[in-house]
Amino acid sequence: MSLVTLLPFIVLIGAMFLMTRSAKKKQQAAAQMRNDMQPGTGVRTIGGMYATVKEIQEDTVLLEVAPGVHAVYAKNSIGAVLDDAEYNRIVHGDDELEGDDTVVPDDASSLTTGGSSDDVAKIDLGKKAEDDDAPKDTEAKSAEAKDVKADGEGDAK
Repeated sequence: MSLVTLLPFIVLIGAMFLMTRSAKKKQQAAAQMRNDMQPGTGVRTIGGMYATVKEIQEDTVLLEVAPGVHAVYAKNSIGAVLDDAEYNRIVHGDDELEGDDTVVPDDASSLTTGGSSDDVAKIDLGKKAEDDDAPKDTEAKSAEAKDVKADGEGDAK
């Protein structure tokens, strides 16, 4: 056998080795994260629920999902251990602005310059009146409306 025929197999085995090695590193990092949990830390489960760790056993964790509500979860169901600032921001809505971050207002009123609201042109949302010079052919309009309805009903079915 020549080296050219064995080369695709060697490349395939090398790629499989690299993929399994990176997956194994991710699993070890996740296991280390779960082992480093301590009571009082905020966590996110793999289902997306945020809770506080109360007790840690060998394979299970007691989580407080709401004040006074406790649930037992497997350690493998913990997706991420969150730091206190991130947990408080997500769960309690604490907004901590750091540095010179840009603040976006809730409405656009602070973005306009000059003048009061009386100076702003009012937009008329009512129907426009027909010109008096134009003939009013109500029969033709009602016939067109019926034709449109008939066409629309046929397409809807």
